[in-house]
Amino acid sequence: MGLLRLCWLLLGALAAGSAQLYFEKVRSVTLDICNSSAIIPCIVTNLILRRTNVTFVKWKLQGSEFFAYDGVVDKVTRNITFQSANLLDLSLLPQGTASLVLSREEALPGNYTCDVAESNREGDTIVELIRVSAPWFKPTEISFIIATMVVAVVLYFSQSAVVAMKFDMTLSKKIGLIFAGLIIIFLAVIGIVLFLPEGYSSSQRTGLALIVVPAFILVPLLYFLFTSVFEKQPLFAIILVALKAIGYIIAVAGFALCVLACPPKQGSVMIAGLAIIDIVAAIGLIYLIVIGGSSLKDHQPPRKAVEESLNDAKGVMLQ
Repeated sequence: MGLLRLCWLLLGALAAGSAQLYFEKVRSVTLDICNSSAIIPCIVTNLILRRTNVTFVKWKLQGSEFFAYDGVVDKVTRNITFQSANLLDLSLLPQGTASLVLSREEALPGNYTCDVAESNREGDTIVELIRVSAPWFKPTEISFIIATMVVAVVLYFSQSAVVAMKFDMTLSKKIGLIFAGLIIIFLAVIGIVLFLPEGYSSSQRTGLALIVVPAFILVPLLYFLFTSVFEKQPLFAIILVALKAIGYIIAVAGFALCVLACPPKQGSVMIAGLAIIDIVAAIGLIYLIVIGGSSLKDHQPPRKAVEESLNDAKGVMLQ
């Protein structure tokens, strides 16, 4: 016991020489859209006792206390509006780390004061938390993503109109093409509404998914349009459908990489895939217009119609 008392006296004497606690100087920290929580640093550089049970920590926002940790009784006290507040790592407190963690929702911008006391020594430091608002993607990337989908829808309806006007197509097929286009528009509009607001949340990721993933519908639709024109698919038409499918695969691969990262690292890959879909659609539209200009419908009727005409002619001759 005598040795323990001597140690306490020596530590008290040392503490008396410097009753002020000092901190690593951090003027501000930034909370951007990619952070799910805020860590406000508070690191004491001259602790002596280095024991949790003689340490007391208080955190204030704009001078109002909202969090406290009492090491003597190992108790945390929080304001009701800061339920996520907690020390970064209680085991690091004896080494001087009294940093605070707050959820993104509760991390309000402003000046945070960290007040630490060790036995009869204390000190405080002020750190400003700055919230930065920004979209998940760059503005140019957002414009390209939306523009590619708008162009894709316009080209699809243009292709459908050319096929409907220049080639034989039943009313049910026309209604089916319109209905498919409306589904794409509906999903794309909802996706854009969810995607445009600033932030990196589940709603933004869902919005991007609704823009990119339904683009797959355009691949079989292009094939269907070609089958409405040709009885047997020419090689060029098959190549166009294959290229459109490749563009979709690239777009989805880029989307999968983007949705898992903030900021997105492969946005250009996704945009490139969407651009390929548009380029192939434009080539397909030109191809359908050229085929229509050659009056394929009038001069190249389906094989079944030709066979029926020949059978009728044979019947007349036999009579």
